[in-house]
Parts: sequence; structure tokens; C-alpha cells
Amino acid sequence: MSRSILKERPPLTKSDCFSYFARYKTEFNFPVHYHEEFELNFIENGAGARRIVGSSVEDIDSVELVLVGSNIPHAWFTHRCTSGDILEITIQFHKDLFHETFLKRTQLNFLRTMFERSLRGISFSRRTIERIAPRIKELGHKEGFESVMELMGILHELSVSPDARTLSEDVNYNSDLVYTDVRRVEVVIDFINEHFSRTIRLAEAAELVDMTETAFSRFFKTKTGITFVDYINDIRIGHASRMLIDTNTPIAEIASDCGFTSITNFNRLFKKRKGIVPKDFREKHGTPDRKIFV
Repeated sequence: MSRSILKERPPLTKSDCFSYFARYKTEFNFPVHYHEEFELNFIENGAGARRIVGSSVEDIDSVELVLVGSNIPHAWFTHRCTSGDILEITIQFHKDLFHETFLKRTQLNFLRTMFERSLRGISFSRRTIERIAPRIKELGHKEGFESVMELMGILHELSVSPDARTLSEDVNYNSDLVYTDVRRVEVVIDFINEHFSRTIRLAEAAELVDMTETAFSRFFKTKTGITFVDYINDIRIGHASRMLIDTNTPIAEIASDCGFTSITNFNRLFKKRKGIVPKDFREKHGTPDRKIFV
């Protein structure tokens, strides 16, 4: 099986210097993955989400800025984030954008050191993020040579930041193990996405990846940062949130369609994840001129 199946294919071609992707979202649900490109990931309104970079597993604050080096397993998960207005900006650039010979120049010493550290993942402080965030947001409006120079300026400013923190303890990843683990997670997540509207038993998921229930439970939490049950509930709440916003389907019916057998349990879990009950969430985020059914 080709290992390219494992690698994320970002919207970055060989002829591009970098790609810039900004989006608003209500959840994180992309599995642990890796790719050759370097990635600078900015998140706003994401407090309570969980970040995995290599061996590092941490819950994040309301703002987040991380530089992920080439071929490091990484992912963000909704976990305890209740925000319905998460901003995520992902900048990816080729690992050879800055040639080794170029980086050996004295003036680029800080940049070279930062890229070396990024092989373990680097998290930047709130002070640095607040200073650099406007430039990251504005970068999406720049084009051509000006955009490349601005990216270099952003990276240089980050490289001289005195309070950057290395994340992962490990740097030597076994690609074969990474491939196997990520593929297993992908299989299970695809299964959950297809069957979330019905009861999903732990034994079913464990059987999919040829593991015992105990081993699978431990494996899934290690790779995603949350338990199997919590992940299913996050997916269900995510779908329910979208239905509350986009449709006038009665709330009880939405709960049933998203796999909840009890409206009471649905209301409780929804409030735990989003901070408000479904009815209030719909009133806050739904289309104003649509007739609302509860």
C-alpha cells in the first residue's frame, strides 16, 4: 500500500511558495496526520481544544500559534472547546523554501534554529501571538512577491521571539508505526462519520482495527486525545449544531437523527459542549426569519 495514503495533501503545488487557508468552524475533527510541508497554525476562540504534536498532548488557550516541522504527527481536536466561532488559519510551505545554504548565512541564524526546533513542534506565547496575529490575518490579502516577503517577515519575527516553547520530547518518528496508527484512526473515524446516527458499540470499532476493546480504548485516546465515547458525542453534537442552524427540524427529531436515544441526555451533553442548551443555541445562531420548532 502506498504511503501517500497517509500523508495529507494540502492545497500547495510545487510551483507555489506557500498556501494560506483561513476558515471559521465549530469543531476540530481531522485525525492525526503528517506531511512534508512545514505548517504554521493560528487558532482564535479555541479554548479547551486539544492539540497533539508528536508526543505532546495539551489543551489550548483561546489563542494558539504553533509551528509544526516536516513529517511530525499532529492534530487538533474539539475536546472541551465550546466555541461556535473558531477561526483557524493554516499556512503551509515547502521544506525547501529556505535552502540549507541560504539558512547558513549569519543573518538567518535565528530562522535556521527555529526550523530545527520545529521538528519537535514550537508553541508561541500569547504576547507573541497578539503581536503577530494581525499580520497573519492580513497575509491572506497579499499576493505575489509581496506575500512571500511578508511570510518571511512573519517567520523572522517568530524566530527571534524569546518565549517560544518546544512541544514534543521525541524527534525520531518511526514512519511505519505512524502510518499504521494513523490509518487505524482514519478507518475508525470514517466508520463513526458514516454510522453516528445509530448506536455504535466499542466492540465494533475495536474489531475494525483488529484490537481488543481495552487496547483499542487506550489506543484511541492516545492518538486523538479524547475517549472513544467522547469523540462520538463530539461528532454528533457537531452535526446537531449544523442542523439547529440550517434547518427548522424539531430539536427532539434532531437529537434522534444524530444518534441520541434520550432528549434529556442530548440537552445535557449539548450544554456541556456548547455552554447553552440546543433551544438557546438555535435562537442565537439560527436564521432570524425562519420559523423555529422546538
